[in-house]
Amino acid sequence: MAKKRIVMALGHRALGTNLPEQKEAVAKTARVIADFIQEGWQVALVHSNAPQVGMIHTAMNEFGKQHEGYTSAPMSVCSAMSQGYIGYDLQNGIRTELIKRGIYKPVATILTQMMVDPYDEAFYTPVKPVGRYMTAEEAKEEEEKGNYVEEVPGKGFRRVVASPKPVAIVEIDVIKAVLDADQIVIACGGGGIPVMEQGYNLKGASAVIEKDRAAGLLAKEIDADVLMILTSVDNVTLNYGKADEKPITAMSLEDAKAYIEEGQFEFASMLPKIETSIDFITHGNGRCAIITSMEQAKASLSGKAGTTIR
Repeated sequence: MAKKRIVMALGHRALGTNLPEQKEAVAKTARVIADFIQEGWQVALVHSNAPQVGMIHTAMNEFGKQHEGYTSAPMSVCSAMSQGYIGYDLQNGIRTELIKRGIYKPVATILTQMMVDPYDEAFYTPVKPVGRYMTAEEAKEEEEKGNYVEEVPGKGFRRVVASPKPVAIVEIDVIKAVLDADQIVIACGGGGIPVMEQGYNLKGASAVIEKDRAAGLLAKEIDADVLMILTSVDNVTLNYGKADEKPITAMSLEDAKAYIEEGQFEFASMLPKIETSIDFITHGNGRCAIITSMEQAKASLSGKAGTTIR
């Protein structure tokens, strides 16, 4: 009998922000992931990278400015670096936790490129801030390069990049081979490195892909049974932030679509999670999506916590 497969999308809380925080957070995250592996699940992990890619982007750009002969690094390169940096800690943390339990199973990080549509409307309306705050003079230099910037009152200016939807996973066959060998895979980190086809070449795009959308696409491609999106809240709620806020434990596809029509979900945070869940469930049989916190991950599988969408 084939093992059940789960794609777990790890949010910021599962990873921390700086180097010491990440080490500590990953040790806790590894214990949760090991619980699933110990219970027989085949696990594929997707992780966020917002603080990390911003740190790398800032460091590379500052280094390029201060040292002759060096240049700033494009977002695609910074994304690749973040996949290696986070994957390194994750795979070692999980390996350590598994060995403690007498489980000897390889964990591999796959540097993953994600195809995007060059005509995606997101490229005309960048929304993802990256890097440090800049002065007006620095912001002007960025604009002269063709980049977008936005002013943040009282803080300065920040560069903003597009967040296009992922179309295809370039390394999907490698990912499938690792999972078929009953090994643990970390892939599509930070949403994947956004690339576009140009002849025989893949060219990095100045963009950041929403990691939950990448996780949903991966879950579809590997025919996962469960897509679990781990975030900072235990449940999806209606009327979020209001006096009559109400947590939801279960949603049908019809319910989820109706709530979207009502404008229940915040555009930049919960909406992509709900839309991704709907898409994943729609393209397969017997699938479910779960949105919850890391602390409630295990309990949510049996419906005792979190929000399950079927």
